[in-house]
Amino acid sequence: MAPARYARVLQADDRAPLLQIVKTGVAASLAWIVCLAILPAQVPVFGAIAAIIVVQPSVNQSFAKALERTVGVIVGVVIAYLVGLAFGPSTWIILLSIILALLTGWALRLSQSTTVQLPISAMLVLAIGAQTPGYAAGRIVETALGAVVAVVINLVIVPPVRLQPAHDAVAALGRETAACLDGLARLLTEPSTEADRNRALVEVRLLAPMLAKARAAVTGAEESLRFNPRRRANSDALELDDDLLAMLGVIVGRVPGMVRGLADNYDESLHTESTVVGLADEMRKAAHDLRLVMQESDLQAAEPLPRTAEMPALTAPFQVVTPSPTHWILIGSLIEDLRRVHEVVVEAGQSVGR
Repeated sequence: MAPARYARVLQADDRAPLLQIVKTGVAASLAWIVCLAILPAQVPVFGAIAAIIVVQPSVNQSFAKALERTVGVIVGVVIAYLVGLAFGPSTWIILLSIILALLTGWALRLSQSTTVQLPISAMLVLAIGAQTPGYAAGRIVETALGAVVAVVINLVIVPPVRLQPAHDAVAALGRETAACLDGLARLLTEPSTEADRNRALVEVRLLAPMLAKARAAVTGAEESLRFNPRRRANSDALELDDDLLAMLGVIVGRVPGMVRGLADNYDESLHTESTVVGLADEMRKAAHDLRLVMQESDLQAAEPLPRTAEMPALTAPFQVVTPSPTHWILIGSLIEDLRRVHEVVVEAGQSVGR
């Protein structure tokens, strides 16, 4: 069991795209060649390291890593120079420079990766640079060259766009939300056990983490398009994802409360209410139209969306008969929540249809 557990710790859930691995190799090789041509006196290890680190899943992240790496090296080298100038050549000043570098990163509120870079740069300068003239300045130039090469490679060779994870997450949320509306309609019109209602509650609670995952995926897609030359070609698709997510956010905010209200106030006489049959039918129509909106949006998700009738179902007003005193609070709350669901679904349908 232990080896399997350690393997799960070491292995990622998603494999990095092969293209990113190839781009990283190209960036490291090119950085090595460029640094060697400009600084032939030393092996360009740090330029290659910078290139490997700076090639990221998005152009925006590459810019950020390039800045972090370069600033970390510059500040670390300055700290090492000042410590060496103040205390002279001695082995104990390496430890002092590490502590000062960490405190400097903390005081300046630098990112974790930049803070880690400070003591590494300071330590290498004091340990190796003392015997190598020009090592400190060469390290700064070399790191900057490697970072620039990596950014250019990531910008020129198929700049990464993370639209597909956003499409998949939004489509999955739409499918599950429509299924929950259908499930709620069944609970309203068919006799159910407590286990059935508890199962519906469990299913509807999964919508919140799915919504969070979809929002994170859309945010990741937006980040991948920042500073990306492919932004213009993909901005419309991302805007549609964002609009669908806003609609689904409203529905996900309503449906769990509807299921909870039904589970808490359920009794067998609920099925005798004349309004309940029409209410359940409206929920099925809402689920149908939600699937239609997702279908017409053409998300191109990895898992195809279920096909549904081409015409919207929410076209006629819903006539409400005054419910019995026993159920009027539950039915009234369901109607109000459903009104809001209908509103955003119809609005989204009109927007997608334009």
